[in-house]
Amino acid sequence: VQLQASGGGLVQTGGSLRLSCAASGEYYVMAWFRQAPGKEREFVARIRWRGDNTYYADSAKDRFTISRDNAKNTVYLQMNSLKPEDTAIYYCAARTSSGPNYYLKSTSAYERWGQGTQVTVSS
Repeated sequence: VQLQASGGGLVQTGGSLRLSCAASGEYYVMAWFRQAPGKEREFVARIRWRGDNTYYADSAKDRFTISRDNAKNTVYLQMNSLKPEDTAIYYCAARTSSGPNYYLKSTSAYERWGQGTQVTVSS
């Protein structure tokens, strides 16, 4: 089972990008994380495969939107009002069971990871 992330690129401050993560199977929870140079991988947002339950990091609230297309087994991350501090490699991740929000912000909660897609926001 694989996750394939795409959609990264170079954008100016204030611009938008939409990331996609295509999964070869169905998962209970899917999430986006990011890792900037010299920093640890951090949680961005997650969505449950059934229902509309979403959860965001404070840095993503009001700017980013996670969504999914179950028919395509794909999760999206719409990123608006991008800032230079959003520059990072963005990874999608998947988990086959539920869990509390505090745990689902942890990288260790996820069983599968995509290869990452680079997002660069220029000032």
